Amino acid sequence: MTPGYDKKLYLLAFDHRGSFEHGLFGATPPVSPEIRAKIIELKNIIFEANQLAVSGGASKEISGILVDEEFGTDVARKAISDGVPLAMPVEKSGQDEFEFQYGDDFGSHIEAFNPTFAKVLVRYNPEDDVAMNDRQTARLATLSRWLKANGRRLLFELLVPATTQQLDRYEGHQREFDAQLRPQLVIEIIRRMQAAGVEADIWKIEGLDSSEACDAVAKQSRAGGRDEVKCIILGRGADLDQVLTWIKLAAPVEGFDGFAVGRTLWQEALKGFVAGTASRDATVKSIADRYLSCIRAYETAAGK
Repeated sequence: MTPGYDKKLYLLAFDHRGSFEHGLFGATPPVSPEIRAKIIELKNIIFEANQLAVSGGASKEISGILVDEEFGTDVARKAISDGVPLAMPVEKSGQDEFEFQYGDDFGSHIEAFNPTFAKVLVRYNPEDDVAMNDRQTARLATLSRWLKANGRRLLFELLVPATTQQLDRYEGHQREFDAQLRPQLVIEIIRRMQAAGVEADIWKIEGLDSSEACDAVAKQSRAGGRDEVKCIILGRGADLDQVLTWIKLAAPVEGFDGFAVGRTLWQEALKGFVAGTASRDATVKSIADRYLSCIRAYETAAGK
């Protein structure tokens, strides 16, 4: 199976678990049945926002969702039924090291839902813990081989946390690390994964601060004949203006073809709903409007 994907992808991402459990309800797992029911309701609200955006002009075939099995089973089933592009995570939530949520049984969970993409979130820094990097790479290669053998796609979300030593080079300034060193690290990580047999169809990349950096990352993602592989920008929980800036930088670059944005679009709106200061309809509309703003910014910057 040749790696890659032949469409744009605008993902409304809400596969988060800790951000709902602790961030919105101050709870820790295992959560009570009452809190669980409330989280499930919130995930349905976000899906309704996706559907409202589609009714407001977003293309149904590329305006997808990223949702988890733990709290989003109902939403995932609806998405499959409605023909909405669906990505689902296979990793444990909130871990520094990538591990399978369901251990060796990951394949049966993927098959039970048949998502468009199996998604992994991986924290990896080439200059950090070598043993942990090797363990993660081995698990990811196992997943990649299984996916390709079964005709399934991989969405690889890559986070590159700075080491203390790296931040020291920039006097503790995260933005300087992001602008000057992180693009080089991203390229090196993609190269290492490719060499290890980890074949992502889409790379979900933290926002980059220049079109030149976007271009270099996209070229590595497509190296070695991987001409159909795409990159998309993730939101990183940043404010909407920053996310729109990242989107506008990436959109014109060949090899970038979409975004996956989560907390930026729904966190504040859901806080209002949980607090009782916003109605369900108003919450859905607020999320849909922010989602549409990202779609319009991407399409305008891409010249489409």
